[in-house]
Amino acid sequence: MIRRLFSATALATSLLLVACGNAENSSSDTLAVDAPQTPARSDIAAPSPVPASPAMVAAANPHAVEAGLAALRAGGDAIDAAVAIQSVLGLVEPQSSGLGGGAFLMYFDAESETLTAYDGRETAPASAGPDLFVENGQTLGFGAAIFSGHSIGVPGAVAMLAMAHEDHGQLPWADGFDAAIGLASDGFAVSPRLQSFIVQMQERGSPLDVWPASRDYFYLEDGSPLPVGYLLQNQAYADSARAIAENWRNLYEGPLAAAIIDAVQDAPRPGGLTLSDLASYEPIRREALCRPYRVWRVCGSPPPASGGITVNEILGLLEPYDMTSTGPDSVEGWRRFIEASRLAYADRDAYVADADHVSVPVEGLLDPNYIQARSALINRDDAMVHATPGTPPGISQPGADATPDSPGTSHFVVVDAAGNIVSMTTTVESVFGSHRMAGGFFLNNQLTDFSRTPRDANDALVPNAPAGGKRPRSSMSPTIIFDADGDFVMATGSPGGSSIIGYTAKTIVGVLDWGLTPQDAINLPNVVARGDTVRLEAGMDQDILDGLTQLGFTLDANRGEISGIHIIQRLEDGSLIGGADPRREGIVGEP
Repeated sequence: MIRRLFSATALATSLLLVACGNAENSSSDTLAVDAPQTPARSDIAAPSPVPASPAMVAAANPHAVEAGLAALRAGGDAIDAAVAIQSVLGLVEPQSSGLGGGAFLMYFDAESETLTAYDGRETAPASAGPDLFVENGQTLGFGAAIFSGHSIGVPGAVAMLAMAHEDHGQLPWADGFDAAIGLASDGFAVSPRLQSFIVQMQERGSPLDVWPASRDYFYLEDGSPLPVGYLLQNQAYADSARAIAENWRNLYEGPLAAAIIDAVQDAPRPGGLTLSDLASYEPIRREALCRPYRVWRVCGSPPPASGGITVNEILGLLEPYDMTSTGPDSVEGWRRFIEASRLAYADRDAYVADADHVSVPVEGLLDPNYIQARSALINRDDAMVHATPGTPPGISQPGADATPDSPGTSHFVVVDAAGNIVSMTTTVESVFGSHRMAGGFFLNNQLTDFSRTPRDANDALVPNAPAGGKRPRSSMSPTIIFDADGDFVMATGSPGGSSIIGYTAKTIVGVLDWGLTPQDAINLPNVVARGDTVRLEAGMDQDILDGLTQLGFTLDANRGEISGIHIIQRLEDGSLIGGADPRREGIVGEP
């Protein structure tokens, strides 16, 4: 139970500590997507304020929000809403998530006061080995890897939602697909964001018209991409949704599963995924990873998600410092946030992978003594020259990694009238995933979240090397936060590749330490510090940029960022307020 999870011992440890960047490092062959076309934060207006409400949905597309709200109005709970939201997002936002992808879902059951982390991460085929992306002795370039069949893992989002629905759903499973079936059959207007990605793929040398299925779907007869506002129908998606609504196993067995395998095994570079791999997939219920932060308890997904560890490590590193007095308008506040991020990302890159396959020092990385020693590195007057991984208890040698992330991801949050909560991050990995379609939806390229270079300089396998049945490391960070009494405080999360961790941590600090509303915390410029270069979004005050430069930080400033943060916060009177990221097309809605 959450009330029991926040023990007196944990609170004492928290109070004792008080008393006492870049995107994934990738080579030039990495497929650059999303950020350059995204308007700078200062160029877009924030959504209108949303009134307080006892139930709320925040998601990346208005159609998805309405589907979730309709489920709540029909007597469904937060899980029923999540099924409806995801089935619609996969249709109207196919560049980010879908039936062919995976997800992590945090669920709080208000009646039992229990928290569950559902793992719907994709798995590698049984035939996969460490050299999955090595060809003729050379590591495949990122683009070549993405568009190969080798990149496609067994999709897990549908199976995960079916497990969560069996545990908690109130409405029939099939009801969760009604909105998606209707939109797919009747058509929906192509949004500016979706259209921009279709065009962007052409400009980046990875056009969707190379593949017959996506060419027929996204291009007019004259070869031009669909315009904004075009009424787009997808009968194949409607048929797939009907089959899954009848029985979720129809994604993993039968004609739809066979269509997935046909797409995976198509040229170029056919993949090794088989019908047996699909049929044997199992989602996992995991214990949520919770740690104290000041007077709160922050809960996230454990490995293979790295967000639960890394967000909590960032917060732990900040805990000895008075962040309230050094707010978002101060150089010192951002300096501390940057250094904490750099240290936590360094540990994440060295140690986190699928804990069911390799040893991950979860307890060591979050050990209070280890955190305290690492936090002391922040207490300085200039920038760290280089943030290196530490040596947490139980580990003698840090690993190595070469894993680029891409931002084909979405996030949503739901709170129902009974107080049940969903925070879910869902993905196909890169934009439009592998670009291969089956059944009207895109298949993921999630296996490129493994380290494509599987061995370190000593020829030892790195923790995040590919292996049969293994789940690639993820940056997804669906988060739910409680107070010392176990009462819900806020739910947050974001898409954005490895930057998800920085985006999510920013919102937590913004709301809890800096006293901002969810919307104001979202609207803060994003600051992502992974490695030696700090990325700062356009809109950051010039005095802060100058101050950070004077401290010795290497800045990549005034850039666009691709977050899609959604937050719901519970106020002291029990009412809710929400926030949606203006960098995407999301909204907040109430039943």
